[in-house]
Amino acid sequence: QVQLQESGPGLVKPSQTLSLTCTVSGGSITTGLYYWSWIRQPPGKGVEWMGAISYSGDTSYSPSLKSRTSISRDMSKNQFTLHLSSVTPEDTAVYYCVRGRTKVVASKNFGSWGQGIQVTVSS
Repeated sequence: QVQLQESGPGLVKPSQTLSLTCTVSGGSITTGLYYWSWIRQPPGKGVEWMGAISYSGDTSYSPSLKSRTSISRDMSKNQFTLHLSSVTPEDTAVYYCVRGRTKVVASKNFGSWGQGIQVTVSS
């Protein structure tokens, strides 16, 4: 059974870059036909797909976030990392990493999800 766990800072100041890492166990990020996504859920709102990296290393991003978002991977550690630059309080959310068979994920009913990590953007 694959397990995903998010890690990173819980508090980030405006204008800084948020970096979150997803550590995967029980499955390799380089095998199969899976996409590895970052999804966030602001308080009181629905989930928002941010971007994904495929098993082969190809990346895709939400049009609304692509100018500030990058996803990379460390195959030796079986990890992939989200970088979100120039953060504002509007970026406050619970951030999830997800394994799925589709590039874009919009429901918690599909895919394997980490438990999520609360990130607050505040000065």
